[in-house]
Parts: sequence; C-alpha cells; structure tokens
Amino acid sequence: MKILVAVKRVIDHAIRIRVKPDGTGVETANLRMSMNPFDRHAVEAAVRLAEAGQADEIVAVSIGPKAATDVLLTALAMGAHRGLLLETDAKLETLAVAKLLRHVADEEKPDLILLGKQAVDDDSNHVGQMLAGLLGWPQATFASAIELADGQATVTREVDFGRQTLRMSLPAIVTADLRLNEPRNVGLPMVMKAKSKPLATRAVAGLGIDITPRLVVETVTPPRERAQGRVVATPAEFAQAIAAEIGKMEPR
Repeated sequence: MKILVAVKRVIDHAIRIRVKPDGTGVETANLRMSMNPFDRHAVEAAVRLAEAGQADEIVAVSIGPKAATDVLLTALAMGAHRGLLLETDAKLETLAVAKLLRHVADEEKPDLILLGKQAVDDDSNHVGQMLAGLLGWPQATFASAIELADGQATVTREVDFGRQTLRMSLPAIVTADLRLNEPRNVGLPMVMKAKSKPLATRAVAGLGIDITPRLVVETVTPPRERAQGRVVATPAEFAQAIAAEIGKMEPR
C-alpha cells in the first residue's frame, strides 16, 4: 500500500495577511511560511495508517519554489518516507496543480491520495475534486475519519446536515478536514532525522504539462474595516439605532 500526500506551502496561519499597496496580491516577502493546516491533517492520517501497518510507503509531494522543501521536510519529520518537489516559481491555478498531481500519480501509482480539503491562502477547495476527475478515481471530501480494509476505504465526512459515511474501492482520493485528527508536533530530533530521507526535485518546465493561467486577477483589496460599535442605554434607543441604520441602506 502506497499513500501519496500533497502538501502546500502557504503564509503561516497565525500571520496577519496584508494586501500589497498596488493591489496585485498579498505581501509574502519576509513572512513566516508553513504547511497548509489542512494538509498537516492529511499527513498525520497517512502516518497513522502506516503505523497501524496499513501502508508501506508515504510519498509527500509539493509544488512550488525551491523554498517549498521546508514543508516537505516537515512532512518527512512527521513520518513520510520520501519527498518530491515539483519546482516552479509560477503562480499556479488549481487546474494546473491537479494536472501536475495526476502526472505524479501516474508515475507513483499510489493506492490512496490524501490532501487537505482546501488551502488557507486561496480557499479554492478545487484540487481534490479536479484530481479525482482527471484520474477517474472515487473521492471523499471533508473527511473526519478514514478506515482501510479489504481494498476499500470507508470515510466519514462532514456535511451540512451532519456526517455521511462513504465506502469506495481503492485507489481513491480523500481530502482532510480539521476534525480528522490532531497532527503531531515536530521536534528538532525528528527534523534532523528527516534530513537523511530521500527528497527529489524535478522542474515543472520539463514535464510537458500545460500550466498556462486561465484567470486574470484584476485587483486585490482588503476587507472593509469594521465600524466601531456604540453602547445604548435602553431597548428603545437600540430600536431607534437599528431603524436609523436601515434608513441608510440603499433600496435593492
């Protein structure tokens, strides 16, 4: 059993995002970067399956600049067996990412592909579904539990009306929700040990895959600052304040 886990390098979730003055995107220079939080849960799920004797090899793959080796090192420290970086400085859309992951899947032939349900930088929630479509594999998104047995995966997923349990044949794709597990902390000894594990790098430009952008970002603007609240003394004053705000609204 081989598991392929896709991990993305994003601005650390604890950092406050700032928009560039020219509106072309968000500031990334000199900011702390880390593994996408949802992807950490995917890596943890893969490692736990391996520890339970249900997987023999975990391959972590990331797509991005050379600096993205740091998130692969984190995945290796958590327990992945080897890493693969598809190196590119281009800003990739989700379809391009799915195409590149399909290429890796065609080469590695994993039995299960795990990745986070979305990335916290663009919140697209596209890649898992697109990859399943390109490969023609069954998929389960927003997973909160994964069980493997007899060549099948049983996945409990978070949905609007509660929880849904799906069973599918392998190979399959599962995207991780935050409720899936509690990712382990990575200590310095684990990082040092991870540096001895195989980590290959391949240039995206040499793969012959079309990653041409199909969307143009015209401008990026920060959210409107929240107006300062005020304290009212009585319910009647509160009602008057609401009526005044409604009166300011433009009719639809």
